[in-house]
Amino acid sequence: MNAEMNSIQPVLITIGVALLFIVLLWPKSGLLPRLRKTRQYTERIQIEDTLKHIHSREMEAQQSTLQSIAGVLQTSTNHAGDILAKMEAVVLLNYEEERLIYTPKGERAALHNLRAHRLWERYLADETGFGEAEWHDLAEEREHFLSAEDIDLLSERLGHPTHDPHGDPIPDAAGEYVSHGGKPLPSYESGTRLRIVHVEDEPGMIYAQLVAEGLYPGMQVQIIEKSHERIRFWADGDEHILAPIVAHNLSVIPEPDEKANAAPYSCQTLACLELGEQGVVLGISPACRGAERRRLFDLGVLQGATVQAEYRSPSGDPTAYRIRDALIALRKEQADYIFIEKVPKVSHERA
Repeated sequence: MNAEMNSIQPVLITIGVALLFIVLLWPKSGLLPRLRKTRQYTERIQIEDTLKHIHSREMEAQQSTLQSIAGVLQTSTNHAGDILAKMEAVVLLNYEEERLIYTPKGERAALHNLRAHRLWERYLADETGFGEAEWHDLAEEREHFLSAEDIDLLSERLGHPTHDPHGDPIPDAAGEYVSHGGKPLPSYESGTRLRIVHVEDEPGMIYAQLVAEGLYPGMQVQIIEKSHERIRFWADGDEHILAPIVAHNLSVIPEPDEKANAAPYSCQTLACLELGEQGVVLGISPACRGAERRRLFDLGVLQGATVQAEYRSPSGDPTAYRIRDALIALRKEQADYIFIEKVPKVSHERA
């Protein structure tokens, strides 16, 4: 028995070594090649995130520091220093007058990532059912794995959008973009007619509050009251109250004179039509996205279409609207997405 075991033992050892080799070193799928690949991905992602951080700080006229980069990468300052040294070695950034700046090569890489991130957010908003709070994190994951060709195809599929769903400009293939030009809402005095052009999506906690308030780029706003404790304002007919630090994450621009001097706010959505009243569709709110937006288009809710409120359920919701000779029932929250201009009633009484 012992002699038989002694003869089998070398074979078992050989098989064991072979299996260990396969598990550890097999090309691509072995443990060590996978760990090496993960490390390379992690380092590349950290470099790309660092470039994006430097670009973001420059747009805010602020300097990037070792500490701010370590904070973004959620790592130690020692490791952040290693990353910066590697970036300097491949000519992605330089130090000038003790200031950290990126090179032309680094700027191109930063804009590539920025374009990927914002196009992917646009895709998530327009083509999927993911909620606003999920767009940023999902885009953060995806942006690092899109080639220049992938980004061009995505841009073409989306109709070459110029801004992401938060209002941030999307660089084109040449790296050119137009800033939204907005200033923080608290910068303006009470009474000014304004329009939201950007909703900052970081930090996530403040963004979640703005989303919960139903605020999005394109809304017309007017400050009613401003103090150190709060800012009270109208936004498309609804009143909102925010702490100044939260309102600071809303960027706005003044409305043109003809809109700034318009009549006081009145309800301008389909939900405001009384039975028998008609309205002409001006557009669908950007807050209505994905499958729900496509369904409204399929039902004929298109710019210029005439809609009439005809029936209302005993509970008051939903309401049946006639559009293009068909009746469609919409809940109030759906009708609130549809901007209209009321058609004046025509009197049939004889003079």
